[in-house]
This record gives sequence, structure tokens and C-alpha cells, in this order.
Amino acid sequence: MNKFKGLKNTLILLTLISVVCDTMILPFYPQFFLQKFGITSSFHVGSYIAACCFTVMLAFPLWAKLAKRIHELQLWIVTQLIAGSLGIACYFITDISLFWLITQCMFVFKASYLLIYPFVLRLEEKDQHLGIVGLFSVLMHFGGIGGAVLGGAILDKFDPSSLFLIMAFGDFIQVFICLFLHKKLKVRWQIMPAQASAHKRNKIPSFIISIGLISLFVYFSAFLARPYFALYWQQISQIDSQVLAGIIYAIPAWIALYCLYLNHRKSAVKANYQKDIAFALLIAACGLCLQGTSLWYLIVFDRCLLGYAMFIVTVKLEVLLFSKSEPSHYAEDFAKVHFMQNLGVIAASFTVGSLVTTQHYHIPFFVAASGFLITFLLAYFIYLRINTADPKSMEPSS
Repeated sequence: MNKFKGLKNTLILLTLISVVCDTMILPFYPQFFLQKFGITSSFHVGSYIAACCFTVMLAFPLWAKLAKRIHELQLWIVTQLIAGSLGIACYFITDISLFWLITQCMFVFKASYLLIYPFVLRLEEKDQHLGIVGLFSVLMHFGGIGGAVLGGAILDKFDPSSLFLIMAFGDFIQVFICLFLHKKLKVRWQIMPAQASAHKRNKIPSFIISIGLISLFVYFSAFLARPYFALYWQQISQIDSQVLAGIIYAIPAWIALYCLYLNHRKSAVKANYQKDIAFALLIAACGLCLQGTSLWYLIVFDRCLLGYAMFIVTVKLEVLLFSKSEPSHYAEDFAKVHFMQNLGVIAASFTVGSLVTTQHYHIPFFVAASGFLITFLLAYFIYLRINTADPKSMEPSS
């Protein structure tokens, strides 16, 4: 038991390092391309973010399949070593075409760290999944805190290329941690034979399609409000500080931490995930609408609303996913839903560039709010349709 707890805690540390290092540039891509390459096109920024998401989206399912033959620790040692080396190369690149090529190759290998999530869930019983999914959600949000603040501090004082050196440093730390775990657990370097699943599937289960479709719209709507938030805040507040913009951007992470604390303090009650998700979708829509105002104090308050709503929606959607899946299919099923999530992010990346071409940075918030309202209607329709056929089909397995 202690062995598994130590392994789980170390894997959680790996996740935190990965998220902080890989998301610190996300709020500042417009500034990065301007300072590094002199590119001001919002369409170019959106296209690049979309390409990164598309790369991860395609690569992750391949790593999930490969993990059935090769132990995850061995995969992470190799992939993060290559990713770190490519990150160092990005520091020296001055040609925009070569930068695109090398960074996309880098994200192919970085995608393998997403296997940590289903790997940790396999170590836990299903009745513990809510806490684990909530914890990982907070880690993702705190990647926003550490990443946004660190990225802003670097862009305020150093060359923007330095961001990629920090990312590479994080990759190499992960390699050393994985080598330590590999030795401690005495994992043999070998390719395992393919094993036939006891529950072979002929088609994608309906619960994956339903959760994946809702996730697509949720991530589309949420991501619309992210890439230009730092510029929007600076425009409204009239404060030219990348660090402060990063702190405001990361407010939802603090709210997610508080939500995790409340979940931990709650006594065990029967969950009604459908109602919780529907309520949170409406709160997210309201919060995003109010963020489109020109009042800085309303923006701060509405970042809190959005943090609460996104924590509820993302955590409970994924708890639904793993409650219906089987441990042997966790990585594959999560990869399918992750694929849909990234489709939403890609669509948002292309859309947001066209919405802010005239520096109307408030427009994405209203479009995102409309997206959450549409998602609410879609979720309600799916819920009614599924429960008409099978009242227990979207409830967590006991």
C-alpha cells in the first residue's frame, strides 16, 4: 500500500512539473511571436496553437496503444529526453518555418506524459476516482498559476526564447525522476506481448461518444477566452505588467483548489452528476458574459465564477468516463475523449484569431458564453435520450 502511495505521489509530482513547464507560454503566445519573430497576425497565433493541439491529439492515442506493450516509465524516459533536446533546439531557432517543425515534433513526444493520468487511476479503486480526478484538475489549474506567473516574469525580464529552455529543463527533471522510479520498482526493459482483452470491443461505447461530444463543446467554449485574456486585462486595467496579467489569468486555479478542499470535506453523498454539470454550465456562461464588460473588478469576480464552473464540469465529466470504463481500457478511453477535447481547442484556436482581428478582445467572451449555453442544451438532450433508453446508463458504476 505504501509502495503504491509513494508511486502515486511521485507521478503527481511529474504531472505538476509537466503542466507548469508546458503551459507557461500559453497566455503569452501573441507577445512571444511578436518579440521573437515580429509576427503580429492573430490568425498565425491561433493557427500555431491549433497545430500544437492537433499534434498532441494525434500522438496521444498512439502512446496509449504503445503503453500496452512497453511500460509507461520506459516510454517517459525516452520521450521526455527527446522532448527536452528538441526544446533546447527551439531556443536557437530564428526561422519561423523551422520553429513550427521542431516544436510540433517536440509536442509529439510531450504527449506521452498524458499517460500519467490513467496510470494513476489504475492504482485506485473506483470509489476514490472523484478525489483523484479532482486532484488532477487542480494540478492542471495550478499549471496555470505556476506557468502563467513564471512565463510573465520571464517575458518581463528575459528573451522570450528562454521559455523553451525552462521547458527543456522540466523535461530533463522528469527523465531523472522516471529513472529513479524505474530502478526502485525494478522494471525490466522489455516489450510485452500483446494481450487480448477479456471484454473486446467491436465499436466505440455510447458513453464515450456522449461524454466526448459534450467535452468538445466545453473545451471549445472555455479555450476561446484564454489566448487573448492577458492582452484584454492589460487593455481594461491599463496596467502594463505581464506578471499581474498572469496572476489574474490564474484565478480559476485558486478557485479549483478551494473546490477540491470542499469536496474533501464533504461527507459521502449520492452524486447527481447531470444536475451538477448543467448548473455549472450555466454559471460558466454567466461568468463569461460578465467578463466581457469593461469593469476590472467584475472581471476578477467572474474569473472566480468560471473557475468554480470549470472545476465542476471537467471533473464530473471525467469521473463519469472512468466510472463506465474498465481499468484495462482507461488509457484508450481517455485518449478518445482527449481527442474530442482537443478538437474543441483546435476549433477555438482558429475561431479566436478571427474574433480579435480588430483588437476587440471582449468578443471571445460573449461567443464562449453562447457556446456554454449550447453545451447546456446538448447535455440536456443527451441526458434525456440516454435515460429514456436506460436510466442508469450515465450514472457512475457502483
